[in-house]
Amino acid sequence: MIDNYTILATFPYSTEAQITKSKLESEGIQVMLLDEKTIDSDPLISQAIGGIKLLVHNDDLTQAIKIHNRIRVYEKDKNGSDIVCVNCGSTRILIADPSRKNIFYMLFPFFEKTKYRCNVCNTIF
Repeated sequence: MIDNYTILATFPYSTEAQITKSKLESEGIQVMLLDEKTIDSDPLISQAIGGIKLLVHNDDLTQAIKIHNRIRVYEKDKNGSDIVCVNCGSTRILIADPSRKNIFYMLFPFFEKTKYRCNVCNTIF
């Protein structure tokens, strides 16, 4: 059964996952949550197991991506203003996955500078 599903997004806590799941279900998309009960029983292990996974049926994946990109929260700067992509000018900016290529950043990830990724053109800046 799980072979017919693809991970659309991951969430650190179940409340965010439930809100997105409810929106997608209201649009008629088949979804399910993975690891929700495990993280609800012990929220401290969320990062260790990769968070709560929102799975979408493969038949609905394209439509689910469009809806998720429309409703998701994008990053703001310290003043609450939109961050603008340096390449395409979009304000659909997310935090990029950390690179952690250096052993120092693997041991002390909080020292790594935050990088952003444009959700439109995938530019990392």
